[in-house]
Amino acid sequence: MEANNLTNKFTAAPIEKGTNILFELNATLEDYDVLYQMWSWDGVTAESFIFLSSDIVDLTDEEVKWKVMVSYQKTINNTFGAMNDYSGYRFLACSV
Repeated sequence: MEANNLTNKFTAAPIEKGTNILFELNATLEDYDVLYQMWSWDGVTAESFIFLSSDIVDLTDEEVKWKVMVSYQKTINNTFGAMNDYSGYRFLACSV
């Protein structure tokens, strides 16, 4: 996928009011496009891995978490939140 198309894919990803995006990167996780964000909100700093919901319909939440752990070298010590759906996107939050 071209960089512009990948960037455009995530332009509508919602950001919760009061969230400060510290860093973001358009990337791929195996064959899946993902928007990685490091953010802070109300004194909490965390990371999110954001997918277009329609791109990962073939994956369970646990499969997504496993792929993130392996590909981004997260460990069991990182706390993963539940996968959440917002406006056509699937969010996986992770402690820093």
